[in-house]
Amino acid sequence: MEKLKTDLAAYNNSWYRPGPAFKRACWYLVSAVFFKTSFFPVSSFKVLLLRLFGAKVGKGVIIKPCVIIKYPWFLRLGDNSWIGENAWIDNLGMIFIGNNVCLSQGSMLLSGNHDYTQPTFDLAVKEIVLEDGVWIGAKSIVCGGVVCKDHSVLAAGSVANKNMEPYSIYQGNPAIKKREREMS
Repeated sequence: MEKLKTDLAAYNNSWYRPGPAFKRACWYLVSAVFFKTSFFPVSSFKVLLLRLFGAKVGKGVIIKPCVIIKYPWFLRLGDNSWIGENAWIDNLGMIFIGNNVCLSQGSMLLSGNHDYTQPTFDLAVKEIVLEDGVWIGAKSIVCGGVVCKDHSVLAAGSVANKNMEPYSIYQGNPAIKKREREMS
């Protein structure tokens, strides 16, 4: 029996509507000038821009230089949260970031993926939730559909493809629970 082969010519994500083309084009320009650069480090202005494009952003948010945010209108960001240098929020779907969350430098939140079981490589979009007090370590990845529960930690360079328990530290690829997070 012959196995199916990937056929990218048959790919069709016409069902996916991330927003009007004009809005996406405007965001692309604003993002290139104020977010994807190290020449504009002012967080408060970046927060204002995110809000103007439909993001819900709490108070005290810090956004470092060279951050990529795909679609602000699919972003909810709580109070006193930090987004580190070179973080990538690839929010094809909703991403909810709670209060006091730290996304370290180079971390990635990937709400979109492809269904490799289909020859058409269909687009798959799933929300991501980072509850209060979560820390996503440097160069770590959180995949679509994952909930990082209250005060969980994803160690540097790790990949979370399953939900993380509260007050737990995860490490590896795929990330597995290593120990409890104890705070004093």
